[in-house]
Amino acid sequence: MMKEFKKIIVSEKVTGLWQGTRPSLVRTVPGVGVYFACMHTVKTTVFGGSPTPTQSLIVGAGARTLAGCIMIPVTVVKIRCEAGSMEYKGMLKALSTIRGTEGLRGLTKGLMPTLFRDVPFSGIYLMFYENLKVYCNKLTPYQNINHFSCGIGAGVLASLVTQPADVIKTRIQLNPTATTMAVVKQIAKAEGPAGFFRGIVPRTLRRTLMAALAWTVYERAVRNMGLK
Repeated sequence: MMKEFKKIIVSEKVTGLWQGTRPSLVRTVPGVGVYFACMHTVKTTVFGGSPTPTQSLIVGAGARTLAGCIMIPVTVVKIRCEAGSMEYKGMLKALSTIRGTEGLRGLTKGLMPTLFRDVPFSGIYLMFYENLKVYCNKLTPYQNINHFSCGIGAGVLASLVTQPADVIKTRIQLNPTATTMAVVKQIAKAEGPAGFFRGIVPRTLRRTLMAALAWTVYERAVRNMGLK
């Protein structure tokens, strides 16, 4: 991670660390909104606000499936911008260019690996989070600290389980002609099992902190708004 950090600073300066910020925001903000809206609705109306571990797994997986399918075109743009592999002049131009050169298939490139990554991640995350929250609430009355700590713990566990799918998804979206099986074989042959966990540290840091912050804000908003 530090080697890549120095490489970016030298070749692209500090601003290179924020490459792809705009598509990332366009993807993350509505994506998080869709996820939490779907998750909260199902959790409260179907399972009475207190789902079992298995039910939490189903709720998290279902909500992430919906959000992932809706936001996949923006995810493709985000990955390519962050990697610096393609230059686009704005989000709409990027989507239009991909649609014109690669068709609808290009806009949904890597959808299945994305779902294989995000659906288990969200299901496992929510299951761990709900169970850790019950345990932590018995230890300290500080709910914000509890929610953030539970988010960190759940994020680390879920990230470890879903890292191989993230590596496959990223490489497919960077290469318009790649297929899932071709990428899996290439990684296995060239890098071995360790290749499927490349980038585990930065991804775990990113996903864990983002999820912990999002869930802390969500829990606080639910309390302040008087929601179930």
